[in-house]
Amino acid sequence: MELDFSPIWDSWQYLLGGLGLTLWLSALTLVCSAALGTALALLRLYGPRWVTLILTFYIDSMRAIPVLVVLVWVYFAVPVISGFNFPPFWAGLVALTMHISAYMAEVVRAGIESIRPGQIRAGKALGMSGAQIVRTVLLPQAFVRMLPSLGSLTSVTIKDTAIATVIAVPELMKRTETIAGQSYHPIELFTFAMLVYFLILFPCTRAIDIVYKRVAHLGRS
Repeated sequence: MELDFSPIWDSWQYLLGGLGLTLWLSALTLVCSAALGTALALLRLYGPRWVTLILTFYIDSMRAIPVLVVLVWVYFAVPVISGFNFPPFWAGLVALTMHISAYMAEVVRAGIESIRPGQIRAGKALGMSGAQIVRTVLLPQAFVRMLPSLGSLTSVTIKDTAIATVIAVPELMKRTETIAGQSYHPIELFTFAMLVYFLILFPCTRAIDIVYKRVAHLGRS
């Protein structure tokens, strides 16, 4: 079998555009998931009991349902229920955020609960409000402790964007699939896509591990 990588060189701008969309979707998903996941974790920890029960059900449900099912449901079912049609990119963003934020919420909750209760009592003794204790005492330490898990979630998020190809989001995987179908060189194209994902994710995870080793002492209490 003779390999031919010319379709990659001939379509490099098209593929580069898909890579840019993949990174953009990943970045937006991470930002939205971090904000929503942190809010969910704080409400679950410090909110009324009825709110805690609802959020626990939501978080456990999202972690029990495959992200592909969530994606398809948002894209096809939500328009039927609400009458509002999501463009593919935004449907992908909403679905990925709903899914990843559930994992983010558990990471944040575990990070906060790992801090000794004595620090909360010390903050109250100094006259700090609950919000001040969370903002200045708990979250900074919890963030350092969460770094390894956040690195894993970053990798999962970037990889999960490939699933958006099923609703025709023109990210890297979708464009690779398109060119593979047109050129009849799927081995070369999908090997190239695999290599691109590796070159993005491996340095990213290693960088987070290096940063964690350097700042791990800041999370000890």
